[in-house]
Amino acid sequence: MGMVFGKITVETPKFEVIHSSPDYEIRQYPPSVVAEVTYDPSQFNGDKDGGFTILANYIGAFGNPKNTKPEKIAMTSPVITKAEPEKIDMTSPVVTKDVAGGRVTMQFILPEKYKSAEEAPTAVDERVVIKEEGERKYGVVGFSGVATEGVVAEKVEKLKRDLERDGFKISVEYVLGRYNPPWTLPPFRKNEVMVPVE
Repeated sequence: MGMVFGKITVETPKFEVIHSSPDYEIRQYPPSVVAEVTYDPSQFNGDKDGGFTILANYIGAFGNPKNTKPEKIAMTSPVITKAEPEKIDMTSPVVTKDVAGGRVTMQFILPEKYKSAEEAPTAVDERVVIKEEGERKYGVVGFSGVATEGVVAEKVEKLKRDLERDGFKISVEYVLGRYNPPWTLPPFRKNEVMVPVE
């Protein structure tokens, strides 16, 4: 029942809040190990979440894990989605929008017990890449409900404006973190948009 009402019972990444405002937080995340797959949603009938099953098979969420150990890996939250931004001529201000049919990278952050990519089991599916991510600093804003493209774009643009207003140097990229399974009732879902900052 907790999953329907949004209770998060899996490991989530640790972070330090280094700045807080009424509009957002600046968070510092320590290094982590991730499993990721990059794909064209058209391979999955336009479904931008098409990589989820590939990663879930790697960790063994649907049965036997598809890795070389084979070792079941605990699910963590959030599921991270990154869309490749559209390349356009430089103008001012800089605005980035997701492109229909553009490539998407989906990541599962592996449990904290994996300190390096070498410690994590190798995926049987060659599309799954295990890699280390260094320390990261993000401007973050959370929201509930369904993370539709329109809602996400609106949250990202507002977050970027707020960060620039407060003097932060930002990236054109952004990350979407979704903490709950799709059967969670929309008002109880936890989502975050994250913009890299310097």
